[in-house]
Amino acid sequence: MAATEVILLQRVEHLGQMGEVVKVRPGYARNYLLPQGKAIRANEANRARFDRERVQLEAANIKRREEAERLSERMEGLAVVLIRQAGDSGSLYGSVSPRDVAQAVTEAGFTIDRQQVSLAHPIKSLGLYDVKVALHPEVVVPVVVNVARSEEEAERQARGEAATPEEEATLAGDEAFIEGEIVPEDSVEEPTQEATA
Repeated sequence: MAATEVILLQRVEHLGQMGEVVKVRPGYARNYLLPQGKAIRANEANRARFDRERVQLEAANIKRREEAERLSERMEGLAVVLIRQAGDSGSLYGSVSPRDVAQAVTEAGFTIDRQQVSLAHPIKSLGLYDVKVALHPEVVVPVVVNVARSEEEAERQARGEAATPEEEATLAGDEAFIEGEIVPEDSVEEPTQEATA
């Protein structure tokens, strides 16, 4: 399959800078770069158009990057908590996706979409995760994602005091002991014939 040449309209990670002509797979160009406005096909008309509009495109890119840098300063040190159900081993029933992270960051007051969240793999266990959020192709901010079963557990994890599964089981057992009323076996009365009749 022949490669497709495109002109990048912005920096694309692992591909190139604005204005570079690069060869990519046709599907990558057709399904990602072109629809999202990250590139245009590299034909004579588009090359001439890009040369004419290059100054405006670079100015617009600089403006977007400066806005992203200001936002990144406000997002510095951002941590979000995601409450999920999990088994005793800490494995989640389901997973945390880029959409979940984007929603949590948006609820924290910074509007982003899932395409800006960089997760190599969905998060499938409890814990703290450093997730990259691309505010601009040249501005990436780390966000701490705290995945826990409860707010209390999230606070413990944030302090670095996460309990081991054995401690969790012991805590759960102690709570049951405190909350439940323990009745000695020999004090349980057997039902009599009269009570059942």
